[in-house]
Amino acid sequence: MDIEYFNEIPDYESYVNLRLSVGWKIFCKEQMEKAISRSCYSIIAKIDDEIVGMARAVGDSMYYTIVDVIVNPKYQGQHIGSNIIQRLIHEIELNIPKGGRVLISLIAASGKEDFYVKQGFSIIPDEESGPGLRKIIYGE
Repeated sequence: MDIEYFNEIPDYESYVNLRLSVGWKIFCKEQMEKAISRSCYSIIAKIDDEIVGMARAVGDSMYYTIVDVIVNPKYQGQHIGSNIIQRLIHEIELNIPKGGRVLISLIAASGKEDFYVKQGFSIIPDEESGPGLRKIIYGE
């Protein structure tokens, strides 16, 4: 079983299937298609022709947020997630202009913080940052 990694955006059906595989909610199709098409960077992992993992980054060249870090549970424990994260970070690093810097953030699923610490992320709050915050808005 060879795992291959690609710098590409997943197709809509694969994206939905990955989200469902880990029990995540599905947004409306219009939102999901728009979201994945607007990814600044996206890495997918494939076994044969099946997309078994992904992550993407959205941002503005100074700040990026890593979202949708998903590995189908059937394939977890094979370092697919860490390989995807490292490849995604590498793609971002390749595009930092000379003298520039980038801040990459994410919101870890509960209990997954240690995975991201192993990937070089720091838990906040810390000496430089307060806690992360979010707001969810529902359409009518």
